[in-house]
Amino acid sequence: MPAPRVKPAAAAKPAARKKKPQRRAAPAPAEISPARARALWLDAQRLTVAEPFGAGPDAVARATGHLGYVQIDTINVIERSHHHILYTRIPAYRRADLEVAQSGAKTVFEFWTHALSYVPVRDFRFFVAEMKEHRAEPMRWYADTGDAAIRRVVARIRKEGALTISDITDDTLVEKDHPWASRKPSKRALQAAFYSGQLVIARRAGMLKTYELTLRHFGWDRMPKAASPREIAAYMLERALRSQGLVTAESAGYLHRGMRPVMQALIEKEARAGRLVPVAIAGTDAPPLWTRPETLVAEIATPALTHILSPFDPVIRHRKRTALFFGYDHVFEAYLPKEKRKFGYFTLPVLSGDEIVAALDLKADRQSGKLLVQAWHWVGKGKSRTHKAAIDAALDRFAAFQFAADAT
Repeated sequence: MPAPRVKPAAAAKPAARKKKPQRRAAPAPAEISPARARALWLDAQRLTVAEPFGAGPDAVARATGHLGYVQIDTINVIERSHHHILYTRIPAYRRADLEVAQSGAKTVFEFWTHALSYVPVRDFRFFVAEMKEHRAEPMRWYADTGDAAIRRVVARIRKEGALTISDITDDTLVEKDHPWASRKPSKRALQAAFYSGQLVIARRAGMLKTYELTLRHFGWDRMPKAASPREIAAYMLERALRSQGLVTAESAGYLHRGMRPVMQALIEKEARAGRLVPVAIAGTDAPPLWTRPETLVAEIATPALTHILSPFDPVIRHRKRTALFFGYDHVFEAYLPKEKRKFGYFTLPVLSGDEIVAALDLKADRQSGKLLVQAWHWVGKGKSRTHKAAIDAALDRFAAFQFAADAT
């Protein structure tokens, strides 16, 4: 019997190749004027309106949340930078408002950004991974502290409650090995436990910090889940876009080691998706900045206010940006020898409208209750007949804040 005939199977059709999605070419940078760049920057910093955040402890939380963080500094020739930065945006600000936000409402906490700063508690999870890194690889300032010393100070706080370094009286004092060190070994242990997340600064009186167990302070059962590296980069970019308006990879990852290439890649990804657009500032050869399309066309109030700015204010802290947008190169001369200072030990820039017009070397004479103008320098378009009256009025307001009843 002959074998049955089998119909040959149809030849399989080759699978269709999936077309790779076309990458959207980055558009040519939109050109804006320096004045428009300043307006976008100042609006993002909330310096174009008088009371953008209201008043009281809630205003502190809103301002810190919008800016992303408020830098803390120890110099008190005039009011310390964290109080000064908040006052600039909250005219009715009182130092007690920050104390309530930190210790009562617990809407802000202290941690390291590019420097020690107040940060919104809502953002705590973006710092948990760094806390774990500090525990695994301590900073050089306290690398030789030792786990036993850290465990002792944490156990003492767990048993006795929150304490300051002044409460520790049984240390054997040692010689300092750098200018910011303490002679008390326990201070290093407190700092190590703080940076590793075991302790939090529960309150601050001047520069005297009270340490508490992190979980006990916030009433948490466990630490928030650490954000991933991708989430941290996205958080930093979002923070920069919100508070800077126009960003670069450098400004979004400001002074964070190794972050610049990560941020550049993220910016390019967002640009390909159409969520960011490049911007060039007319008359400059600066690399493109980036912003959201809606920010580029936003209507912004014309700045008409005068502010005495802290040298640690974000508008001044980003030195390259200040020079590019305002044509003003700020040098923090406190770190220079006296003979090399041009403007003075603690010079504060003055913003009038959308221009930096003066640089004032100020000092608070707390015994007499007077704000001393040790030197007054006109810069940029600053002129006595145009700006002096407004600056004098701003100085009067600033002096009233300096010497208010709750001043420290």
